[in-house]
Amino acid sequence: KSGVALVADTYWQAKKAQKQLSIEWSKDTNVAKTVDDVFTLYRKAAKEDAGDVKRSEGDVESVFEEINDAFSAEFTTPFLAHATMEPMNCTAHVQDNKVDIWAPTQAPDLAAVAVAKVTDLDLSDIQIHNQFIGGGFGRRLSQDFVSEAAEISAKAGGVVKLVWSREEDTQHDLYRPATLHKIKVALDKNNMPAGWDHQIVAPNIMDWYVWDAAPAMFPWSPKFMYPTLGKVGLLTAGTPITPADTSAYEGADDIPYNFPALQVRHTKADAGLPVSYWRSVGHSHTAFAIESMVSELAHQANMDEVRFRKKFLSESPRTLGVLEKVAEIGQWGKNTEEGVFQGIAVHKSFGSYVAELVELKVVNNDIQLLRVYCAIDCGLVVNPDIVTMQMESGIIFGATAALYGEIILTTLFVVEYCQI
Repeated sequence: KSGVALVADTYWQAKKAQKQLSIEWSKDTNVAKTVDDVFTLYRKAAKEDAGDVKRSEGDVESVFEEINDAFSAEFTTPFLAHATMEPMNCTAHVQDNKVDIWAPTQAPDLAAVAVAKVTDLDLSDIQIHNQFIGGGFGRRLSQDFVSEAAEISAKAGGVVKLVWSREEDTQHDLYRPATLHKIKVALDKNNMPAGWDHQIVAPNIMDWYVWDAAPAMFPWSPKFMYPTLGKVGLLTAGTPITPADTSAYEGADDIPYNFPALQVRHTKADAGLPVSYWRSVGHSHTAFAIESMVSELAHQANMDEVRFRKKFLSESPRTLGVLEKVAEIGQWGKNTEEGVFQGIAVHKSFGSYVAELVELKVVNNDIQLLRVYCAIDCGLVVNPDIVTMQMESGIIFGATAALYGEIILTTLFVVEYCQI
């Protein structure tokens, strides 16, 4: 259903045969064709839909009416691929009365649902043999690679080992969503924030994820009910039946800064590109937008960035603690080496408070990352090595995304017919 598969005795044989294919592809006019199209759609949505308010404190509208001086900025984040260490793969054996699946998956129950959809068998006939993950980062929560392998095995017969190349893995990922952040801040006579309005334009990940997730919650349900269960999952989001999808705005709705008036809004917009959970999910883009804006506000106030943040963190001592610690160990503001720049940020996610200080140089328009200092307050630590590994890998993952990870779209096509 998702394209064209080649079945051969070996991977390399199939890979060479793939180059000989002559396929005519037809355009899908319902999907954004370029990144510019995506953000054109987002900006249009931002104008036409004020969005759902996710946090409101104080009278933001009155503040902006009373104060004419406002500072606004727009931040965009790109689509990002997961780039798992091990590209997507699955071995499937579909037989008359059972299915065996060997795959590195983060959700074996969802994998079984994906297999049931493309075969004549029920969940009770499907055995998932879960393997070492090979890198997940949220990518292996989605089961497209599992359903592909099962469908190919069902049609071709026998055991099929599906392997995506790195190029296929990147081109056909379910990406971290691209997002648009529009932040407007009312400034008092001292250039201090009096009102904060943050509008986030992004899709809901659950719109893409629920179609396998909902049936997995009701394994006794017959397959003809799967579409209905997916629709029910969407309709009941935010109720005791289905958790709310906070992926677009998490981290923005609980910022620690005690600004006098604050409002956070989410405007839903979907460009039609498949999206899914990516490491740290919504925090990966909300932290960037918020902390970039806070740094801009410090500059507007002609104030040191650390001192500015501390002014508004009196109600979050744990955030304040990691900020002061990283400023100390990174010697904030004391680097005298010519051409070296420092940046600092704080954020809370998943019960942990983190501050990081970055030092970098720009040489021939190329960013050279020199050092990253990190302070984390994650509560009681059982194994310090795990915390260290999590933070080191997160720093590398984040730096890679910022410097190299942007996914560029040229023209997107889907298969309607093909001639081989």
